[in-house]
Amino acid sequence: MQKTTINTALVKQSIIEIIKECSFILPEKVKDDFDKMVKTEPDLGAVENLKQLVLNAELAQKDKIPLCQDCGMAIVFLKIGQDVVLEGMFLEDAINSGVEEAYKDFYLRKSIVSDPLRRLNTNTNTPSVIHTDIVKGNSIEIVVYLKGGGSENMTALKMFRPTASVEEIIDFIEESVINSGPNACPPLYLGIGIGGTADEAVLNSKRAVLRDESHTDDYYAKLELTIEDRLNKTNIGPLGFGGKYTVAGVYIKPAPSHIASLPVAVNMGCHSMRYGKRVLKGSL
Repeated sequence: MQKTTINTALVKQSIIEIIKECSFILPEKVKDDFDKMVKTEPDLGAVENLKQLVLNAELAQKDKIPLCQDCGMAIVFLKIGQDVVLEGMFLEDAINSGVEEAYKDFYLRKSIVSDPLRRLNTNTNTPSVIHTDIVKGNSIEIVVYLKGGGSENMTALKMFRPTASVEEIIDFIEESVINSGPNACPPLYLGIGIGGTADEAVLNSKRAVLRDESHTDDYYAKLELTIEDRLNKTNIGPLGFGGKYTVAGVYIKPAPSHIASLPVAVNMGCHSMRYGKRVLKGSL
């Protein structure tokens, strides 16, 4: 495949555009999910809570007010084609420069501290978290996921024995969601990483929740529906006040693992699910 050149200034601009978009506008799929839940939620109190979430989204888009006061940590997923030649600013600097500019220009809350114990705010919402994969091709795919502290704090990991049953895994997932209660801001978009190593399972749980469609493997597609049905019987409901819709969707990403290991990680995306994507194609 022919080499293409992409200037990192385009990466920076894409980061700014995505952050602006997903800070104020819900993804279309999330809007559709809200419409479905409002129409099919049997609990009248939960219906009112869902309507408030819809109203919040409408006001955020209309008045350019952030969807949530917690404007999140910027998590950036890159898929860089091996036939891409980068030019311009160092890639990581371009990404963080875009994040800093976006949070300043759009008056988004800056929530990142430079040290986990001394807690000094960087006042730029950087550094962001960057995950990079080298793939075939000559383009760059950029996905930005703005992750609030409330939902991130509810992340769960358990190292199962490989003899564990699927039912035991579902029990752990259900327990994790019940323990989170309202803290992750349900209805949740639930990402589940199964297999790999501990770190890979947690990362895959984040990647899974950004997939926003059923698994292509029928076995996992059915398992996703089974887990979703189980969780929607917990009566946590929208915002934790009770009701049918504790989760809006469940997404699994499995990975090959060691014969002695079976890690399972749960990532909870809040009802806003602030994420967006761009694909950059350079010049030949």
